Amino acid sequence: MEKYYSLSKLPYDYKALAPYISEDLLTLHHTKHHQAYVTGANAILEKIDKARKDKTDFDIKATAKELSFHLGGIRFHTLFWQNLAPAGKGGGGLPKGDLTRAIDAEYGGFDRFRKEFSTAATSVEGSGWAALSYCNRTGRPLIMQVEKHNMNEFPALPILMVLDVWEHAYYLDYRNDRAKFIDAFWNIVNWDEIGKRLAAAEKGITFIQ
Repeated sequence: MEKYYSLSKLPYDYKALAPYISEDLLTLHHTKHHQAYVTGANAILEKIDKARKDKTDFDIKATAKELSFHLGGIRFHTLFWQNLAPAGKGGGGLPKGDLTRAIDAEYGGFDRFRKEFSTAATSVEGSGWAALSYCNRTGRPLIMQVEKHNMNEFPALPILMVLDVWEHAYYLDYRNDRAKFIDAFWNIVNWDEIGKRLAAAEKGITFIQ
């Protein structure tokens, strides 16, 4: 088991999501912003390791809060890359099978789900994410708004799909038009990946996030 974190590889190349996410934006987002959370988390762990080795104290409250922020950034970005795919090559279209069943049962159809998810993404205050989670107790796929990377999450619920609405996720291509970016997102959603996550969640299996 690795002691520190590393930047996960993309399951496609940097040109693959164009024109919805350009090569320049995807490269910047992955190699700079995602990498920054990996670097930040590792720096904190190194500080903790050094303090314990030297038997010195550190601000546990501030350190735990900062580590939570960076680990949330790693987790959500890794999820984000996985739930995207090139348009027409696994990305876009409509969900299938059990995922369709779950969405229809909860939202009354895909159009209503898309509207609610898009509204959640549009209305996140400041920087954050829209996410689709799954409640094992009720069997309901629930939409979350997550501020930053680690606030307002429904505790312990596995996450099926996320959309990054931090400004760095879209500004290069869409300037400040978050809504236009959200519309583009639906063209590259990897429904097969999200369906696999639902199947695992319904069985109570912990899916790597």
